Amino acid sequence: MSKPVIIPAWQRPHWQPSDEEILLQFYVFGNFGTGRPPMQDYGSDGLPHGVEMTSYHHNALRQWEGYPLKGGLGRMLKEDAAEAYKLALDAPQVLVIRGRIKDSQATGYLRDTFGVMAALLDVGGTAIFDPQIVSLLDADAWRRRYLIADGAPTRNHLLIMRDGEDQLGRSWVHTRGMRKFGRPDISLRNVPDRDIDRAGQLCERLADMQALGAHFVDGQSLEAEGVPGLVAKLGGDFEHPDFNNTYVEFLWPD
Repeated sequence: MSKPVIIPAWQRPHWQPSDEEILLQFYVFGNFGTGRPPMQDYGSDGLPHGVEMTSYHHNALRQWEGYPLKGGLGRMLKEDAAEAYKLALDAPQVLVIRGRIKDSQATGYLRDTFGVMAALLDVGGTAIFDPQIVSLLDADAWRRRYLIADGAPTRNHLLIMRDGEDQLGRSWVHTRGMRKFGRPDISLRNVPDRDIDRAGQLCERLADMQALGAHFVDGQSLEAEGVPGLVAKLGGDFEHPDFNNTYVEFLWPD
C-alpha cells in the first residue's frame, strides 16, 4: 500500500458556464478483494455523478472490439511498457471507469476519480490504462505521475506529440487528453524545426490556461512572446480521428 496523498482540487478562475462536457475513461487491471478501497485517504468522496465503474472478468473483455491489449494498440503498449503490459495482461479482473459530466468550475471531479483509482491500486490494482493519452502504467509509475503533494501538473494528464508535415522542416505539435478538462486539444501547425521546443512550451501554457477554465473563440488573436500573428481556429468533435475531441488550432507564422 502506498503512503496516502490528498489529491487537491483546484479552482478554475477563468471558467464560464458552457455546454462543454468532461469525458473520463480508464481501465484498472488487477485482482481486487471485497473490501472497500480507502479512497478517503486520497481526499475522494467517490466517483462523481455521471461517472460509473463496471467490473469485468478479464477473459470476457478479450474478444471485445475495443479491447486495448490486442492488435496494433496492444503491440505498441507492449513495446512502450513491457512490464505494465504483462501485469495488465495477466490480471484476472478489469474495472472500467467512464462517464461524461458537465463542465465544472473546479476539478473536484478529477480529485475524486483519481482518488478512487489510487485506492484501487492499494487493494489489488496492478496497472492503469488511459486511452485518451494512450498510456499504460504499472501501479508504482502511476503513483509517481499522479500522487504529487501539490497536485500533478496539467502536463501529466496529457500527451504532447510532434508529427512531420508535408513541408520540409515543418512539424505539427499537438495534444491529446484535454477532454478530461472539458476543453479542446491544442494544435500548432507549420512549426519550424528550430521552434519545436518553443511550440511544446506554448502547448503546455495553453493547456494550463484551459485547465483553469479559459475558452478560445474562433478567430481570436493570441499574444505569445516571440510568436506574433497566432489566430485561433476551432474544429473537431469526439469522432475526430486525430483528437477524439474538439481542437483549437494555431498556424505558426512563416
